[in-house]
Amino acid sequence: MSKIQLKIMGTLTLLILVVVGGSLFFAERGLRERTMTEVRLDLEHRARLFAQIVEGVELDRANGPRLQEIVRDGAIAADARITLIDSEGWVVADSEVPVDDLADLSNHADRPEVAEAVGEGLGHGIRRSATLKRSLMYVALRLPDEKEAGMAGADVDSGSGVVRVAVHLDRVAEAVAELRSELVIAGGVGLLVALGLSYALSLFTLRPIAELREVVTDIAQGKLGRRLGWETNDERGEIAASINRLARQLRDSADEARREKLQLEAVLKGMAEGVIVLDRSDKILLANPRAQELLSIWGDYEGRPVPEVIRSPQIDQALHDAASSDEIVVRELEVHADKKRILLMHASGFPDTHPRTGTVAVFHDVTELRRVDDVRRDFIANASHELRTPLTSIQGFAESLADSQLDPEQQAEYLGVIVRNARRMSNLIDDLLTLSRIESGPSTLERTRVDVHRLVETVVADFGPRFGEASIEVALHEEPIPACSTNRDAVEQILSNLLSNAARYSNPGSRVDISLREKPDEAGAFVEIVVEDSGIGIDAADLERIFERFYRVDASRSRALGSTGLGLSIVKHLVRALGGELNVDSEPGRGSKFAFTLPVA
Repeated sequence: MSKIQLKIMGTLTLLILVVVGGSLFFAERGLRERTMTEVRLDLEHRARLFAQIVEGVELDRANGPRLQEIVRDGAIAADARITLIDSEGWVVADSEVPVDDLADLSNHADRPEVAEAVGEGLGHGIRRSATLKRSLMYVALRLPDEKEAGMAGADVDSGSGVVRVAVHLDRVAEAVAELRSELVIAGGVGLLVALGLSYALSLFTLRPIAELREVVTDIAQGKLGRRLGWETNDERGEIAASINRLARQLRDSADEARREKLQLEAVLKGMAEGVIVLDRSDKILLANPRAQELLSIWGDYEGRPVPEVIRSPQIDQALHDAASSDEIVVRELEVHADKKRILLMHASGFPDTHPRTGTVAVFHDVTELRRVDDVRRDFIANASHELRTPLTSIQGFAESLADSQLDPEQQAEYLGVIVRNARRMSNLIDDLLTLSRIESGPSTLERTRVDVHRLVETVVADFGPRFGEASIEVALHEEPIPACSTNRDAVEQILSNLLSNAARYSNPGSRVDISLREKPDEAGAFVEIVVEDSGIGIDAADLERIFERFYRVDASRSRALGSTGLGLSIVKHLVRALGGELNVDSEPGRGSKFAFTLPVA
């Protein structure tokens, strides 16, 4: 018997037990109430009959023997207990108590049914008798006195006594017990019949489910050719069609996955970059041929930890950082396998999985690129040094010409051109030297604790005359900021370049705003410095290239304004060397907004 059959039969059994139990409860309660009502009405009738018998007999203990004989005969005829109580509440006769023991009975005036009968003429109640030690139903009837008997409608507060009739409740209990037995028998028979029917019904109903389970199990095990043969127009037919369609889709998906796997293997084999894939335990799952060549991975590597296969602590640490980070980890690494190589690694954990199920890393061989960069930097440095001496001579010669016998106007014009170009070339050389120094590495910038707030105020004050000559309004917006861990000269050069550009590319009457604020970040606390002007702005197509060396948005205007094309490139490299970020937002005709961050000390 299957688990589903057991559940169905158990559910039906529980349902039948609940129905039978509820029926038994309500039937028993209804029978009990109805029987109690019938017994009470019967007792009222008996009490009225017995009241007629004792009518005219004075309820007094002096008449005790006679009254005891009357109540005994009446009790036998009525099959009930009969008690006579005088107007003061004392028992003068009782069919269950000998006449000699009546004097020992307590006053019955406080009995609920007696008090109710005295007050309203008729009272009843159910309680346990202290005399007989059994539960009885009592009905008490007030006997009319002589005035009530002889004068209809007379106003009398109480009669001459009370007659009380009582019966045991055994009959009620017997009737309820008999009904309970009948209901239990009926429920048991119904339960057996229901169990039989539920077994047969579940067996018939669950037979298709067993077949469905077999087919689904085979499909889950990879037997995608298995099908359901139900050809009906009901829900079973719809289920069969859905399962068969799912099996076909799974088979198509499996074929597609196999094709994609072969394609991926072909792509990985043909890639110029090295690719390795790790599982969540940092064990190698895959390494394409290029990665094996770059990292000197030979032999069986699958399932082995990285340190056992790749002898590079830098790569091991970089892969570990990528596995524990939500960002792409980019590292430039130097490896010494068969030969010295410089590799640029991009590594990241598999996205949208928590915890991460693996890591993928791509290695680019940038050895030749770095060699070319070194040559280029050497060239810039050497050319700058070589040009420095003739430029100094040009400046000295221009100053000597100012004292010659040439026409003063012509002399001033020539000298102005010479000096201006000499200074331009000097600035260019200075910028080239600065850029070369920055690119040599961030270690060349010594960081100290710097009060950036005061430094910005100083630089802005230095540029005050220049902004004043250009008729540009400058506003410094200050907020309380902490000190930064940075290089004072580098920050001063960054601000000088940004403010110089703001003055150079802003029209008279425009405005430049400099603001400082603390900017918390996930990577730590930073101070953000923003230089925003309302000048000519920059086209969106030029925004990505403005940090390139010698790139000018408007070449002709830039030369006229004295730009070398290296200022923003220097700014970008300095900000990165200081551990900050540089952002720009600009719109033609509305100005530009440059913002950079510095780490808090």
